[in-house]
Amino acid sequence: MSRSETLTRQPSFPTVVNDNRLRLFSGSSNVQLSKEVARYLGIDIGPMVSKRFADGELYVQIQESIRGCDVYLIQPVCRPVNDNLMELLIMVDACRRASARQITAVLPYYGYARADRKTAGRESITAKLVANLITEAGADRVLAMDLHSAQIQGYFDIPVDHVYGTPAILDYLRTKDLSDVVVVSPDVGGVARARAFAKKLNGAPLAIIDKRRQAHNVAEVMNVIGDVKNKTAILVDDMIDTGGTITEGARLLRREGARQVYACATHAVFSPPAVDRLSSGVFEEVIVTNTIPVPHDKQFDQLTVLSVANVLGETIWRIHEDSSVSSLFN
Repeated sequence: MSRSETLTRQPSFPTVVNDNRLRLFSGSSNVQLSKEVARYLGIDIGPMVSKRFADGELYVQIQESIRGCDVYLIQPVCRPVNDNLMELLIMVDACRRASARQITAVLPYYGYARADRKTAGRESITAKLVANLITEAGADRVLAMDLHSAQIQGYFDIPVDHVYGTPAILDYLRTKDLSDVVVVSPDVGGVARARAFAKKLNGAPLAIIDKRRQAHNVAEVMNVIGDVKNKTAILVDDMIDTGGTITEGARLLRREGARQVYACATHAVFSPPAVDRLSSGVFEEVIVTNTIPVPHDKQFDQLTVLSVANVLGETIWRIHEDSSVSSLFN
């Protein structure tokens, strides 16, 4: 299996859903992930028509009875962000009008999450706006993975289950038997994420990159807080967009004497020129998950894509059975 192929963890025990009240539907943004989740649960993706009118308007129709059912709609809000968000809202509305008992919006990637607070005058908080739209459309619950900031959960007035893609990444790193590991946060805002990652990676030491951002998608790296000399540095973030922050961080770690540098992120947004930056040779490996589909033209030799289908599938099953979700990550 090449590094660019999707790796799928096998479930630790067979999971087959015999409850016909649980229904799974997929939007168009990541059908392959939806199929993997359905395979883990042992059910089929429900039949649904999603098409466009000539002027670009979206049309959705559920093609089976879901009256009294618990419906799970899988739709990461990734590129094209506006179309995929609108499709999710229409799916929720269609299910509500079809008398579903409970509708859960499953968001492996939550778009518009980066504007999650007000840092200047006359700007919107789009993370809150999207939460309002999903709630008003008729969703009863949200299942999200690796939100850009945990506070986004508080923007919803409905239950939110927040799960993580890091178990898949940690399991993969353990198979590599890396030595002298130091986990590095690419900025101060990601320290809590990196600290939790380091704790689960055999209590590895932590380092922090101090940087100042002059504009969106433009990063200026300043210095490293912590010891990385002659160590294997693992940069941990929730997403890689243009790759500027994490690539500049890797170059700094190399200058500070790091022996190897790995990049780990849950969401592979990969906006240009991310692929050029990430494949420039500064990383031994770039490890991401399949919350966002990675097309062939965005794959490169150093890339490894891990599947989070089992995490999502197990979480869906536990929500349906009213059992604990948090125990998945303890």
